[in-house]
Amino acid sequence: MNKEDTLFEFPCQFPIKAMGKNCANFDSIVLTIIRQYVDDISDATVKTRLSKGAKFASVTVTIKATSKKQLDAIYQGLTDCPEVVMTL
Repeated sequence: MNKEDTLFEFPCQFPIKAMGKNCANFDSIVLTIIRQYVDDISDATVKTRLSKGAKFASVTVTIKATSKKQLDAIYQGLTDCPEVVMTL
């Protein structure tokens, strides 16, 4: 298997989760990054949750993934963002 191989069949529905400190615009930051690579994100596909103490937030966005290259670019963009602590 080379690095371009994947177990996913594209296109597919794919949840992307980003976590970071709870701030007023964390979900907007995450959506701005993902929208660079995905055109059609509806509000229904975005879920935001706070940690038990509300110190951290997680944003899950389910997208229609079209390629491994697209997913790699999204995860790299999220990883490069200082507000994002972790991605899944």
